[in-house]
Amino acid sequence: MTELGIGIGWRPEIAEAVEGLAGVDWVEVVAENICADHLPDSLTRLRRRGVTVVPHGVSLGLGGADRPDPGRLAALGEKAVALGAPLVTEHIAFVRAGGALTASPALEAGHLLPVPRTRDALDVLCENVRIAQDALPVPLALENIAALISWPGEEMTEGRFLAELVERTGVRLLVDVANLHTNRVNRGEDPARALSELPVEAIAYVHVAGGVERDGVWHDTHAHPVPRPVLDVLADLASRVSPPGVLLERDDDFPAAEELAEELTVIRATVAGASVTGASAGASVRRGAAAERQAGRPLLIGAGARVSGGPMPGIVPDAPPAAPEAVAPAPVREGGARQRLGLAQASLLSALVAGTPVPEGFDSRRIGVQSRALAAKRAGVVAKVAPELPGILGREFRPAFLAYARSRPMNGGYRRDALDFAEHLLLAGRPEDPAAHRLLTRWWQDRSGSRPPGPAARLVRAARHALVRR
Repeated sequence: MTELGIGIGWRPEIAEAVEGLAGVDWVEVVAENICADHLPDSLTRLRRRGVTVVPHGVSLGLGGADRPDPGRLAALGEKAVALGAPLVTEHIAFVRAGGALTASPALEAGHLLPVPRTRDALDVLCENVRIAQDALPVPLALENIAALISWPGEEMTEGRFLAELVERTGVRLLVDVANLHTNRVNRGEDPARALSELPVEAIAYVHVAGGVERDGVWHDTHAHPVPRPVLDVLADLASRVSPPGVLLERDDDFPAAEELAEELTVIRATVAGASVTGASAGASVRRGAAAERQAGRPLLIGAGARVSGGPMPGIVPDAPPAAPEAVAPAPVREGGARQRLGLAQASLLSALVAGTPVPEGFDSRRIGVQSRALAAKRAGVVAKVAPELPGILGREFRPAFLAYARSRPMNGGYRRDALDFAEHLLLAGRPEDPAAHRLLTRWWQDRSGSRPPGPAARLVRAARHALVRR
């Protein structure tokens, strides 16, 4: 397992600060925010200094019902090679649904959504992970995500779900302790139980981040200081195993470099203190968890498990490996588990982004909270990728976009979303101010290469959106 040390998430807004921080052993960069053939100068300088850079993907959607997109996999692999990265990371989540598999409109979440902890979902996830492992030039590690909502009828705890994923695929884990805390507040799940059930020896590295609680819901903002409860979960993990790497994430409301340095110091001290005081207790917990897993089902790590880029060091199975003649798992049929999962995910995502009824078994209040959070995130990202829009619309931008997003799902990325929003306003004869209307029309024309939509286009758009809402 690659020893990474203490790191921080590299973001353009804090690039200069990151370069100047002492004691940063490595950085992580959002893979979708860079190009393999044109790396940011800051990352190039860090690499020349010997700082490891790890690409962190957010768009593969390995927990979705469809097989991974070959183009997205190829792009992620190219970035890993360009950065000389020892591994790449992604999430156990779905980010899109619908399409040909379910004969329904394709929908984009613009966010990481939880996978149901069921056998169907696990079968699909494992096959998607194997496809990704075969395509990537370096090992893959997957991150547990934070969630506001719970799926009805789940069959496994998070720890057991992750343990089976590792046992069946050999994939490494990126354990986000802030997400474990989030799920404690939002879903009543015990981080200690999750840590006791998962194979901690499979950990590639750890994420630490801040958030905020509002009205009994924890929002994993990555825009606040790391709170004590998250550090406590980190200490619990470090008492069980020495993590190869720990990384501080910050994605918004960036503080001064001195504050970032102080947070890194606290994280380093938390890991060091816990590893000294809790090693023996952690070993006992791991042995107990291993016995529990072994009693519940056979462990499959061995002939069936694999890691791109070579064998996975550091994982020792708790039971004898499968016999050499063991056959590979049968492919997941398109009309079986994949289709069942696809229909369930499309139904949930449609309720979240297109205003359709909440599927049976879900908490409608939580669905509402998640839906508003997704719309708010869309508004924030659109404002960043198309800053001219809030400039043209002023205070009207955010309420207008949130009203638009309640029933208009994103289906082509944030830049497409910005164009669709502008077109939506123009179709409605907005903004009413003539000068602002002319500016918005010119902006939309320049970027879409089209004339302002006429009556026929309006009918087509209305029909399309009516189909999405069914």
